[in-house]
Amino acid sequence: MASDAPATLPVQLAEQPRLLKLKKMFISKFGSAPKFYARAPGRVNLIGEHIDYCGYAVLPMAIEQDILIAVEPVKPQVVQLANTNPLYLDFSTSVNNIHINKTKPVWHNYFLCGLKGIQEHFGLNSSTGMNCLFDGTIPPSSGLSSSSALVCCAGLVALTANGKTLSKVELAEICTKTERYVGTEGGGMDQSISFLAEEGTAKLIEFSPLRATDVRLPSGAAFVIANSCVEMNKAATSHYNIRVMECRLATKLLLKSKGLEWKKMLKLQDVQAKLGVSLKEMLTIVEEVFHPEPYSVEEICTCLGISLEELRTQILSQNTQDVTSFKLYQRAKHVYSEAGRVLEFKKICSEAPASALQLLGELMNQSHISCRDMYECSCPELDQLVDICLSWNHGIM
Repeated sequence: MASDAPATLPVQLAEQPRLLKLKKMFISKFGSAPKFYARAPGRVNLIGEHIDYCGYAVLPMAIEQDILIAVEPVKPQVVQLANTNPLYLDFSTSVNNIHINKTKPVWHNYFLCGLKGIQEHFGLNSSTGMNCLFDGTIPPSSGLSSSSALVCCAGLVALTANGKTLSKVELAEICTKTERYVGTEGGGMDQSISFLAEEGTAKLIEFSPLRATDVRLPSGAAFVIANSCVEMNKAATSHYNIRVMECRLATKLLLKSKGLEWKKMLKLQDVQAKLGVSLKEMLTIVEEVFHPEPYSVEEICTCLGISLEELRTQILSQNTQDVTSFKLYQRAKHVYSEAGRVLEFKKICSEAPASALQLLGELMNQSHISCRDMYECSCPELDQLVDICLSWNHGIM
């Protein structure tokens, strides 16, 4: 597993046109040259959608598109942020008075998440000030993890500027935790693959403890990342957190139905572990326990034996407290079936049968159908794009 510290490499700017351009813009903006550059890649998830925050393994790989930051540590304890994209406005604040407003999903908040995470981890009461210029090539709000890459890159910047060192695993765990300051209840896949990715291999990312295992794809496999051009900023709406909360509520109701302790349990994987059954058996239990119709908050309270006030203040997140109904059957069914598809995907890659590409394509097709129908995280434009690809490629997505 790649658990060592992030690589630090000398660069020749003359051989790096992008860095040279960024340096010139930095000098024009701040009047001095950057002292170092930090980079974090985006990612694409091959399979394992929306199950990391449920405790299950995922199978992503990094992409060449990235977040790049030119940095100059400075004596004034102020952080000044600028972006090569004029749509993202300049920002500055005291480096020792970080405030992240969850109600405003502005770009600089993701940098502040990474900075705050490093400060808290090391107990830094007097952090180094810095000037930073950002350049990103990951399409924003496209499902390629531009926001998490920014958080990770910020963590690298803060770590380097303050003369600290951490392993990649430690950085990934810190950035996962601290990104939640913007209000997104993520599970850690995006941050983990950004730090743990290696060239030439996908990674099976597992949690508790965090670890990454190489998954060598079959010879001849190629993946086309197509853009539906529909943007979804998960921090700007409650859609993402509602799905997370539905999985948490499903966890609690499943455990309650089996007479098990449920109050501290948050992840659907916890249910499987407590019951000691297979994923296939968990799907049967989901069918037995849940009805397909949405659960009202009143019905959830009745099932758990708690008041509406307890539900809202002790279980629901801030931006889901006004939701009146939740879909538990569909979300749990997706999570347990998707977790099984991840394991099957890895098995096929390990055994590499002659039909491997066909089998992997079928698993990815099943994943999209489940995301569309059970998790409702697709959109008409994406469905149309998938249909075009399937038609063109004779059934292999």
